[in-house]
Amino acid sequence: MLLKVTKNVLLPLAMGMLLLACDRGSQESIQHSPVAIEPGKECHLCGMIITRFPGPKGEAFVRHNEQALMFCSTRDLFAWLLQPDVTSQVEAVYVHDMAKGDWANPQDDAMIDAHKAWYVVGSERKGAMGGTLASFASKAAAEKFADEYGGKLLQFSDINLELL
Repeated sequence: MLLKVTKNVLLPLAMGMLLLACDRGSQESIQHSPVAIEPGKECHLCGMIITRFPGPKGEAFVRHNEQALMFCSTRDLFAWLLQPDVTSQVEAVYVHDMAKGDWANPQDDAMIDAHKAWYVVGSERKGAMGGTLASFASKAAAEKFADEYGGKLLQFSDINLELL
C-alpha cells in the first residue's frame, strides 16, 4: 500500500518539477531584437516623447515583459540600467550606432548590443536634456567622433552613475 501511494505521489511530483525546469530554461533563452521607436513613444525613465530629441536612444528588454522599455537618450538608459534592482532583470539592451544615420534622426535599423558598443562621453553634441553618451559599433567610428566633437572613449563596463 505504501509503495502504491509513494508511486502515485512522487511520480507526478517529479514530472511536474521536470516540466518546470524545462519551462524555466525556455524562458531564459528568449531572444529579443531591437524594435523601431514609434512617434509618440515615451521615455521609460523621464516620460518625455523620445523622437522629439536628437542623439542616440536606447531600449531594454526585461524578464517577463515582451515589450521593449525605451529611453530618450543613452544617459537615461544608463541611469535606469545602473540601478541595483534593475540589473538582474535585464535580458537585452540596445543603443543606436551613431555612425549610421544622422544625429538629429538616429536610424532604428542601426541598433546594436549596448554591451558591445563604444561610447563617447563629454562631447559637444547634445541629446535629450543635454549631454549624452554617443554610441558606436566600432572603436574607429567612436574615435573619429571624439576627434571631431571632443569627449573620451568608454566601454559599457566603464560607465557608472558617478560618470553620468
